[in-house]
Amino acid sequence: MADRETRWPDNAQGRFYVDDKCIDCDLCRTTAPESFARSDDGYSFVAHQPGSPRDEAAVRQALAECPVEAIGDDGAV
Repeated sequence: MADRETRWPDNAQGRFYVDDKCIDCDLCRTTAPESFARSDDGYSFVAHQPGSPRDEAAVRQALAECPVEAIGDDGAV
C-alpha cells in the first residue's frame, strides 16, 4: 500500500499519487500515459490527475497492477 507521507513532491495535487517505493518499471506510464510521467531521477509520478472516467479507470488499473504498490488513492477530490 502506498504511503502518503512518502509520496513524490512531483505528483499533481489530487487524490492519486506515487510514493518512493516506485521501481521505475513503466507499468503505470504504459497503462495510463495521460496521467503518469517519468522523472529525470528515475521514478514515475502522477503528472496529471485523471480528467475523465476513462482516464480514471486507467489509473485505477495501474494502481491495482503496480508490482510494488507505489500508487495511492487518498480519496480526496
